[in-house]
Amino acid sequence: MGIRVSLGHVERLDDAIATFARQLGIRGVQLHAPADLPGEDGHWTVAELVALRDRCEAAGLAIDGLENVPVAHFNKIQRGAPGRDEQIENYRTTVRNMARAGIFLLGYNFLPSYVWRTDMKAVGRGGATVTAFDLAAADAGNALAGYKLTPGAELTPGAELTPGAELAPGAEPTPGAAPAEPIEADQMWANHQYFLDAVLPVAEQAGVRLALHPDDPPVDVALGGAARIFTSPAALIAAFLQAGGSPAWGLDLCLGTVSEMAGEKAITEVIDFFGPKGRICYVHFRDVQGVVPSFRECFLGEGNFDPAVVMRQLAASGFDGFLIDDHVPAMVGDPGTWGDTSTAAYCSRGRAYAIGYLQGLLKALGLDG
Repeated sequence: MGIRVSLGHVERLDDAIATFARQLGIRGVQLHAPADLPGEDGHWTVAELVALRDRCEAAGLAIDGLENVPVAHFNKIQRGAPGRDEQIENYRTTVRNMARAGIFLLGYNFLPSYVWRTDMKAVGRGGATVTAFDLAAADAGNALAGYKLTPGAELTPGAELTPGAELAPGAEPTPGAAPAEPIEADQMWANHQYFLDAVLPVAEQAGVRLALHPDDPPVDVALGGAARIFTSPAALIAAFLQAGGSPAWGLDLCLGTVSEMAGEKAITEVIDFFGPKGRICYVHFRDVQGVVPSFRECFLGEGNFDPAVVMRQLAASGFDGFLIDDHVPAMVGDPGTWGDTSTAAYCSRGRAYAIGYLQGLLKALGLDG
């Protein structure tokens, strides 16, 4: 089939986003904790999954995968908190229902305090707005607080992200606040194993693959009271070993996050290990300048790795799945960086630039199938 670009990180499919995809010549979509799937009973139902699939297909888009269930479906699993067995049973129901709806890929993260940034308005090339992280400033809180997958918060569509952003009605915890009890690394590893042991047999039976996203940022200190464990190529390999060879487990290869670890060296190590094993489910194709403890996001081609080199590495490793552009800088006229989930911010110059860059690179390298 060849490597292809999908429209990714879609928070809600609407007519404008569907038109944006058609104008870019994209035929597939990967949706991210989509608002189209309310999951009010703690899991995604067959009916709502089928309705979303049908809407996508009517717009000329095949669902290549889904990524991240709502926080309220998964937070106790991540933290090993009371009630996690109920959430696991609901998660298994979601997996079964996805298969019944003909959707066979589900990305997940194991970040109780979610993605962390210290600046959502850093200055990039030519004055573009990018996000940044500096461990020295992390004690001030998460600048991404308020985003719908951070603890206790859901961003109102179109709202601006600021530390301490107002919560949606009914939300209780303060955005970015630490969990009541700190979670150590050993506990996080045990929680992940417990989750895999319970869910992978169901995923295997259903034919659904689960794809782990590395921890962003990949720092070996707790953020928001929770340790981060998937912070190096070795740690990702350890996650593979936890899965015990299950064909239902793989990697959501976020190149940006792996680049944050150790630049192109880390990316090469991860591709060389996971690619030949067929364990790269899909790729977030983005990059940063710098590595932990301090980095900022950037345009493709000006970061830590050479996109053409990495594209060739992916193809040589046997990867033939889809790429998404993921986080993008906000260019002149764009409403905000990737933390803004409004349609206007999504259908941006920055995103169109990134997608066009990837499409051109695939074509020039003869990898577009």
